[in-house]
Amino acid sequence: MNYLAVLLDAKRLADIKGSPLEEKVTDMFGGAIKALIMEVPEEQTNKIIENLPGSRLDARFFIEEVPVAFKRALFEEIKKRKSIGPEVIDAVLADLPKIKELAAKESETLPVPDIDISEALNLQKQKWG
Repeated sequence: MNYLAVLLDAKRLADIKGSPLEEKVTDMFGGAIKALIMEVPEEQTNKIIENLPGSRLDARFFIEEVPVAFKRALFEEIKKRKSIGPEVIDAVLADLPKIKELAAKESETLPVPDIDISEALNLQKQKWG
């Protein structure tokens, strides 16, 4: 079994609040990051790695270096289904041509993050004026 960590910011946490997913949120890096950890069967892992160049398994058996387009589609599917089961990844992989098209553009320019970074910006202003 392999794994995928779906990182959660405040907006994403709000999107799953009150659902069964809320109980599955995991602290990573001493609580600095919140995530949903998905179990990924070998067949799905192979399909992800074969179809998304740069994707790889790390030493902890986590699938890493997947394109931002894949990560966004994955969270949208999680939010829609209120699940982190294999059916979520199947749904995302069904839309692979679109994800690959978006991922190809990422090699030119990374998409702007869709997370709220205002707190980090405020901390920077306080520290460096």
